[in-house]
Amino acid sequence: MDNMQQQFLEAGTLMLAGMVFVFAFLSILIVFINTVLAKLAIKYPDPVAKAASRTARKSPSNKTSGEISPSVVAAISGAVKKYRAQHGQD
Repeated sequence: MDNMQQQFLEAGTLMLAGMVFVFAFLSILIVFINTVLAKLAIKYPDPVAKAASRTARKSPSNKTSGEISPSVVAAISGAVKKYRAQHGQD
């Protein structure tokens, strides 16, 4: 019984040592990556997006009212008719 208890103690110690090693390694890796990214962000900054003009951002009046454009309805209807004709549906 003493031998089994000693093996459990060694297994627990080994598991704890492994967990501490993995935690330390990942912590160091995170610090290293953040340091490298900070230095790269200074050298290669993100491009600043230009703001679109007010006239380009205006949406058509039918979009704001929730209506669907007649040309879109016609295109969808034509596609459905073509699909039904190809697949033998009525």
